[in-house]
Amino acid sequence: MNETLYRLVSWGFQELIWGGDLLDADNLPERGPAVFVSNHLGALGPIAVGASIPLRLHAWIHGDMLDPLLAADYLRRDFLEGQLHLPPPLSDWLARGISKIHVPLLRAVGCVPVRHAPEGLLETFRLSVDLLARGECLLIFPETPDLPADPHYKMTPFQKGFVRLGELYYEQTKQIISFYPLAVHAESFTVRAGRPIRYNPLVNPSNERVRIKNLLEQTIHEMYLQASHGEIVQLPLPN
Repeated sequence: MNETLYRLVSWGFQELIWGGDLLDADNLPERGPAVFVSNHLGALGPIAVGASIPLRLHAWIHGDMLDPLLAADYLRRDFLEGQLHLPPPLSDWLARGISKIHVPLLRAVGCVPVRHAPEGLLETFRLSVDLLARGECLLIFPETPDLPADPHYKMTPFQKGFVRLGELYYEQTKQIISFYPLAVHAESFTVRAGRPIRYNPLVNPSNERVRIKNLLEQTIHEMYLQASHGEIVQLPLPN
């Protein structure tokens, strides 16, 4: 994993693509381990967070995006045709060309592949907990795919499986991990950092996954609306 390359990519995102501001940076940790959770906003969320957060982040990313044999087709369907609405054969040509660059790049900067088959998901958690145990930071975009985005928040409901990281990290290290909410807002060019939410190992794991998922999702909703309206908006949070 190349630290210099990561910093170069982060600088390029900020100076050439994003150019936005980081708000409430005092809520961020000085170092890892930590788990950052953000809204996605298509391709913009990962770019904005990578540009803004001054810590090395290991992003969870769809496993096909890191597979040289599958990356081009996934990129074509999900981004070039799905988001940019480019028609074939242009989308095919671009996908093949871009994948030859982005696969080694994403691997080099330490992205974590996420696969939904049981054995693949176990490997995702193993790699992730090992990174946390070494003091690294993870970045996760847990929105449910294939659902329509809420028009107010521009995001879909969160899945809760990623919160198992708190349980598994505690089992391995006997330490408590914190989850940090981030809200990317395109119109104001801001990334806002929320206060951390600590995993509680004394609570039933199933209940704790729901609690943390709900707190993260609603906190990001609140921060997103704050950016949209330029004022503090308080939403009721679950107990």
